[in-house]
Amino acid sequence: MSSFFRREIRMRRRLVIVGAGFALLLAGCSSLTPGSSASTSSTPSTSSAAVSATTSTGGAVASSGAVGSGSGVAAVTTAVPADKVELKLAFTDSPDMTKALIAAFEKKFPQVTITSQYTQFNDYVKSLKLAMSSDSAPDLAQYNAAFGTFVAGGLIRDLTPYEQAYGWDKSFPKSALDELRVDPTGKILGTGALIAVPGGLSLVGVYYNKQLMTKAGITSPPTTLTEMEADLAKAKTAGITPVSVGSLDTGGLHVWASVMNVSTDVPALKNWINGKAGSSIVTPAAIAATQKFADWAKKGYFPASANGTSENDSATAFAKGASLFLINGNWAAAQLDKAMGANVGFMVMPPATAGGKAVGNGFSVSYSISAKSKHPEAAAAFLNFLQSPEASVIEDAGGFLPPNASAAPAATGVKGDLKKANQAVVSADGLIPFPDFAAPAMLDSLESGLQSVIAGREQPQDFLQSLQTVWTAYHGS
Repeated sequence: MSSFFRREIRMRRRLVIVGAGFALLLAGCSSLTPGSSASTSSTPSTSSAAVSATTSTGGAVASSGAVGSGSGVAAVTTAVPADKVELKLAFTDSPDMTKALIAAFEKKFPQVTITSQYTQFNDYVKSLKLAMSSDSAPDLAQYNAAFGTFVAGGLIRDLTPYEQAYGWDKSFPKSALDELRVDPTGKILGTGALIAVPGGLSLVGVYYNKQLMTKAGITSPPTTLTEMEADLAKAKTAGITPVSVGSLDTGGLHVWASVMNVSTDVPALKNWINGKAGSSIVTPAAIAATQKFADWAKKGYFPASANGTSENDSATAFAKGASLFLINGNWAAAQLDKAMGANVGFMVMPPATAGGKAVGNGFSVSYSISAKSKHPEAAAAFLNFLQSPEASVIEDAGGFLPPNASAAPAATGVKGDLKKANQAVVSADGLIPFPDFAAPAMLDSLESGLQSVIAGREQPQDFLQSLQTVWTAYHGS
């Protein structure tokens, strides 16, 4: 699997630069218009009957369907045009999966041809912001964090009417869709217009080495955070490194965020990440969770070289038997499965109390529709296809977790564990955005701050206050 998700969270950093340049572009383009568990839904209807849907979100939809273009009713249909239709799709990552999805969709709807346009990641946003404002804008575009700025210019279609017409609330995970909602300013996430649909999910959880577990005297994977801490101590006593951590980049973030997820109020944490007014990360529960993270480092549960090790290298070390646990995403599963076989397992981060809600950080490779598309019904049919059984097989083969968890192919070993964990998170509406989505400059503060916490140079409350300062600079108080 590609490094899409690690790239995606880093994309927030780049928005500081991209946003400034894009604001000038939009100034000259003001006239342009651009919870439930997953289950299998029906394929797009070939009926010619139109479905009218009025948005109930913060971004009103006009007849054009653009976000932020005014108020009104958008009449949409789930009928795939019978005549020949040509669509253009712009993308930057997961090329094999994207092309396979296109081929499968075209096989199902042979009257629709989708031409894909690949752009290297470093040039994707720069080229796309120009393309989306032109008369030859792609009909579909692979979602990127920069799309928040596209919303303010009315370049992205509000998909809420299609969500209601197709019943996507029944066929896509609520938490995955909520991550793709944005208010008219493009800054507040989790609310407002739906601007993309997921075509493959990610999930961060805990990988464990079964042989080392036995060596440490641990009979079964931990079911609570308290049990996991006890296992960390047992591993340390047995001379086994408890957790492989790569804090040179995002590895330490995965560990800290996972502890935060199961130790704090999840709705409040999501509000902070999404930018809801009045939110704060400096809370007693967050301080306690960060102190736990600091204590794990102080007790030697992390390698001494954690701050000089990358996330990729920590996964490689774990694959070679260097530690009992690794907290990482599903993108590491293929590597670990190949290297460790039946010796590796996966679970969500154990909850604070037995039977607690299954939660985990994750995002999705997703697709949006340009508000300038002349064939939005055909484009929406492609989005709807992403939750189909046919698409689920392709998404699974691409290393992702299918949005339609119930349609995911049968799997064994660590991939079977991932499937089970994903179904639990989807059922619990427990997918949580990556913490750095809170502000464009947040990732730098998280990575450097957590390095300081691991090294004992910064106290938990001071670290959290530094994050809040970045949040306030972007969102205001």
